[in-house]
Amino acid sequence: MAESFFTPPRTIKRRSVSKRLIDAPADLHPVLARIYAGRNLHSYTELSTSLAELPRPGLLKGVSAAVQILQVAISHENRILILGDFDADGATSCALTVLALKAMGAVHTDYLVPNRFEYGYGLTPQIVTEAAKRKPDVIVTVDNGISSVNGVDAAHELGMKVIVTDHHLPGSALPAADAIVNPNQPGDGFPSKNLAGVGVIFYVLSALRAALRDSGWFSQKNIAEPNMARYLDLVALGTVADVVPLDRANRTLVAQGLARINAGQCRPGVRALLELGKRQLGQIVASDLGFALGPRLNAAGRLDDMSLGIRCLLSDNEDEVWRIAQELDELNITRRKIETGMKEQALALLPTLGLEGLLPAGLCLFGEDWHQGVIGILASRVREQTHRPVIAFAPGLEGEIKGSARSIEGLHIRDVLDAVATSHPGLLEKFGGHAMAAGLSLKREQFDDFKTAFIIEVERHLDGQVLENTILSDGELSEADLGIEFAETLRQAGPWGQAFAEPTFDGIFQVLQQRVVGQRHVKMVLQRQHSDQQIDAIGFNLAPEGQLPEWDQVHAAYRLDVNIYNGRRSAQLIIEHMEPC
Repeated sequence: MAESFFTPPRTIKRRSVSKRLIDAPADLHPVLARIYAGRNLHSYTELSTSLAELPRPGLLKGVSAAVQILQVAISHENRILILGDFDADGATSCALTVLALKAMGAVHTDYLVPNRFEYGYGLTPQIVTEAAKRKPDVIVTVDNGISSVNGVDAAHELGMKVIVTDHHLPGSALPAADAIVNPNQPGDGFPSKNLAGVGVIFYVLSALRAALRDSGWFSQKNIAEPNMARYLDLVALGTVADVVPLDRANRTLVAQGLARINAGQCRPGVRALLELGKRQLGQIVASDLGFALGPRLNAAGRLDDMSLGIRCLLSDNEDEVWRIAQELDELNITRRKIETGMKEQALALLPTLGLEGLLPAGLCLFGEDWHQGVIGILASRVREQTHRPVIAFAPGLEGEIKGSARSIEGLHIRDVLDAVATSHPGLLEKFGGHAMAAGLSLKREQFDDFKTAFIIEVERHLDGQVLENTILSDGELSEADLGIEFAETLRQAGPWGQAFAEPTFDGIFQVLQQRVVGQRHVKMVLQRQHSDQQIDAIGFNLAPEGQLPEWDQVHAAYRLDVNIYNGRRSAQLIIEHMEPC
């Protein structure tokens, strides 16, 4: 009941495209030209995904200092410890760093991932104490560290050097690390501020490889100079899974990684996870990394220990890889069951938050028995349901509660948290993140105060139109384009993802057949208006209680995709939204 009552009405709005692509080839499909122009591209050359056109590593502030420290550490056979994070971005960052450093001749390279339930996030003083047992000379953080002021100080007190590589937005104070590489730190001139953590460390390692080559290291040690492109499968996976905006640099990294995966040039762990996700090499697109690989890898960090996921990516032993991949798959199944129960509880809370069916601008939800590792994905699910920024909280240690925030387009969630922290000193224990996602912690007894402050700040930051649940359409497809040929073209025209949205179209259709599949989804046969053309379609979660919508004719927003069944490829519509007409 709450689910349907509090779902904001969705409206379909067509993109307004007034400009044209410069230098577009004459044979570029006109619909693709319109799609690209609608994603703020000005020139066809911006679609190039050549590695040669990536911004140079030297543009990253701090990269020279980081490279110098790593060069010395490798040449002196120092102990290097990689401190990872417990999500897919952190896991791919960690695996990439270990593999690349070893390929460059590092003798003592190890990794450590804080257990989120014991140590929390980042390089904390507590995890430094744990790290010290391995006697590292250098700690390299990947996908974390920009807020680890106390942790860096603790490492220095024990004689360790610290290189911070991160992409999250910095706070008012930076850690006193020996080197910081983060495109979002003050004074950084790198043109892409959207690199994932794995993208940042890829750049650092690429610069290190160049420095070692220039110094004659590889020839002196008779080491084959590693080709950094061999790690792009990991870069693509971490970038897509972290849902960072696919600007030109990220599109290049993802496109090149997908090319290697589809050519079979990927880590055994990536191949095993794709197989478990029923994806076929040669046909992989960016969404497969986000929906098939990312959740299975993330399940380790959500429910157990992300070291399991890292081992899956590092191992070259096929038997070990397959065994670990199956463990990850089982963890993901468990995660989905936990998530389902938590979502039911969360939706039942919604009527208590609103007045006469109107929800506040921002939602804060807390469950006494909610799983700390699943609150992030719960926040995402409730956001999808309500089109509101959502923070889901679960119990932490010693009277704290941990929150995971997910935002909507047009609201920078970390800026909101920063404003709350500024106007209410002491309310937040700690927080960090970026535009669309953030994490935070506070005292249990301050939950109600925080909820009030959060709603006030969301309202202050938001333009009212942002809360309108609008689906942007790239227009209507002609009968000629509503088929397998153009569906295949669209699959190859990406990579699509965050801030470079997969094309969505709309049109009016007659519903010829429909049935419920998987208890919540609707399988249909549709017929175009004023045409005899029929096409298969599926709408996920369009029958939440197993009840079919009783509509003969619908206005549908859809994506055109390729359905593969028994080796046969056919066009299929993925229905995003439909309404009677």
